[in-house]
Amino acid sequence: MTKVWKSFRELLPSSRDYEYLRYSWRADVTAGITVGIVALPLALAFGVSSGVGAEAGLITAIVAGLIAAIFGGSNVQVSGPTGAMVVVLAPIVMQYGIPAVAVVSIMAGVLVLLAGFLKMGRMVSYIPWPVIEGFTAGIGVIIFMQQVPAAVASDGGGNSNAVLAACHAVVSAGWPGALLPVAVVVAVAAIMLILGKVAPKIPGSFIAIVVVTVVATLFSLPLETIGTLPQSLPAPAWPEMDPAMIQALAGPAVAVAALAAIESLLSARVAASMADTGPYNADRELVGQGLASVGAGLFGGMPATGAIARTAVNVRSGARTRMSAIVHALVLLAVVYVASTVVSVIPLAALSGVLMVTAVRMISPEVIRRVTRSSWTDALVFFLTAIITVSVDLVVAVIIGIIAAAFFILRKMSLESGVYREVLPGGEEAGDSRIGLFRLEGALFFGAAERILDQILDYRDLEVVIIRLSEVQLIDTTGAHQLAEVVTTLERRGVTVLIKGVRKEHIHVLGVLGAIRSLRHPNHLFEDLGEAVAHARSHTDRVAS
Repeated sequence: MTKVWKSFRELLPSSRDYEYLRYSWRADVTAGITVGIVALPLALAFGVSSGVGAEAGLITAIVAGLIAAIFGGSNVQVSGPTGAMVVVLAPIVMQYGIPAVAVVSIMAGVLVLLAGFLKMGRMVSYIPWPVIEGFTAGIGVIIFMQQVPAAVASDGGGNSNAVLAACHAVVSAGWPGALLPVAVVVAVAAIMLILGKVAPKIPGSFIAIVVVTVVATLFSLPLETIGTLPQSLPAPAWPEMDPAMIQALAGPAVAVAALAAIESLLSARVAASMADTGPYNADRELVGQGLASVGAGLFGGMPATGAIARTAVNVRSGARTRMSAIVHALVLLAVVYVASTVVSVIPLAALSGVLMVTAVRMISPEVIRRVTRSSWTDALVFFLTAIITVSVDLVVAVIIGIIAAAFFILRKMSLESGVYREVLPGGEEAGDSRIGLFRLEGALFFGAAERILDQILDYRDLEVVIIRLSEVQLIDTTGAHQLAEVVTTLERRGVTVLIKGVRKEHIHVLGVLGAIRSLRHPNHLFEDLGEAVAHARSHTDRVAS
């Protein structure tokens, strides 16, 4: 019972979370304010882009950001609405309507919460790097395409695919009137890119939004704006849901939960590698993110995840404890109560410009260059994942990417595994030609076992076979079963089989599957090659006499 409680206690907040706060509180507060300024335009933009509105994006950044900061497993993770989540939510809003988002947020949050309690946090480490970079690049393409309709003041024609919606928007836009929002997008992008080069510490997205909004207001430019925002945080409320709705949204909720878990854990892992701010607890991170999405849903927000870009800004700004992420949420809360009227006049095209630049930055030419130069299989997995992300679905893309990567790894393991006949040690003796010494290398698993071991059966003129297993790195149940079959077949032919060099970690599986039991005598299992060869020669001597 004590062990269970200790395991559960590790998933909850503790005073240790703030043990360094007395030394770092100034840096944490400064970093929190900086991240809050950076997060404001992104929260608004992601809310609008997902279809639930700027208010929902801002609520999510506040509520989810605060809950995840307190309950999450990372000391410097910043959470809120993200571009990847927008990619998943936009089709849900289109198919089920805005009210469904709160329901999905709560359902997905519960699933992520359960994943944390079930200690599934380390599963993200099984996702190969080319798959991660592939779906990141795919997300970047989708986010960019999702902003095209707002950038040209048009609509996507009801297309759930971002590329098709972008094409429809460009064709059906009211030209030349659409040139004005396009000019706003270009201006925002130019300001962000220029500031990123000459003054990288200044939040370029915030400055770009301020400049464009001031100009649009002074000259009364005919641009669509965010519109009225609430001047206070709404009271939490349980969204309406019935069994039919829960059943219909089960699939989307699983997809959202998978994405929330994957992106949050990846972000936390990146944060831990950026600075010495302490390790992160992957299971606790899932608990925190699950509670964050549930909380956001109760306040009318959207599912949240750890945000890699905002987390990176947080770390680079000097954050050392989770207080910085808490301050970030409080800064955004202050915006709701103090500056919602000012925020309401921000042009939607300006938010599109911010997200377009963010999307372009997600597609790293350096990463593409590295992955394509590494190997053709990694390049194929990368592009396959990216294309499926854009054309089908993000979660499907990750699953197919993992399957493809696993296939190529197994193929490589199979090709690098083999069997080699060796010359018997010592001087040649009479009868040695009737002894076959075979060295197995690599992995004796389902992808290679039959091919490898069948080569031993091809030798028909042997009286004794010595199988060396000391160089085998892996033996699965298929390999052990196939080895037992080969031993049985050889013994039926009258061939004595000796096995040499079984590793300790392989004894159990070979014993359970009968490979050792198939030997003619228990003494036919050796640790020393010299002893095995001497025993083999004694067999051929007896036959000769």
